[in-house]
Amino acid sequence: MSIVVALLAIFIGIAAWWLATQRIMSKPWLEIGVVDTPPGVRPPTAKIGLGVFLAVAGVLFALSISAYSMRLQAADWWPLPAPRLLWFNTGLLILASAALEWTKTQSHHADLDGVRFGLVAAGVFTFAFVIGQLAVWRELAGEGYFLASNPANAFFYLMTGLHGLHVLGGLVALVRVTLRAFGADQVGGDRSRLRLGLELCAIYWHFLLVVWLVLFALIAGWAGDVFEICRQVLS
Repeated sequence: MSIVVALLAIFIGIAAWWLATQRIMSKPWLEIGVVDTPPGVRPPTAKIGLGVFLAVAGVLFALSISAYSMRLQAADWWPLPAPRLLWFNTGLLILASAALEWTKTQSHHADLDGVRFGLVAAGVFTFAFVIGQLAVWRELAGEGYFLASNPANAFFYLMTGLHGLHVLGGLVALVRVTLRAFGADQVGGDRSRLRLGLELCAIYWHFLLVVWLVLFALIAGWAGDVFEICRQVLS
């Protein structure tokens, strides 16, 4: 239980820090000197909403990881082999996250062609990641690692499936931003909404990448020693 509390505290602390950096509770009319944000202007509602959503999603993944760490100590736990394709999929998600960060930079330079290229690249990498994850499921099922065969199998499909659903949801938002980028010249050059969409996508993809790296460490078996160290420290 102590590991559960620690993980929840970490996610809540990160969410609180991020929201604090958005100046949600600031009172610009009381500030003296140069203020970065014009008086009365607060972060966009969509940005605050994303922060709250990521905090909730982070807690959900933290609970799943905590349940995993407690369940793997049981005698009936037989870990799955980590398919090599997971390494390739991890690289794809890293490329997608990096592409969106690069695209966000191009938007600040008003390079619309670069923005379009980066969005398409991020979408292709992410879609390939989803296809790769489905291929991993098919490979494991072909080797007899079914959902109901073992608790380790169930946790693998649960956590990768949960992560995959978040990726698919992000793809929907990414498609909308991409369509907005390709139609930017036809809508009067409104680039502010496009920049905001890019920033939100970049934040979300960085979150997906961090969560996946943690899940990958669990699947590959690297996290067992870390959990044991945490138990000794928190006990």
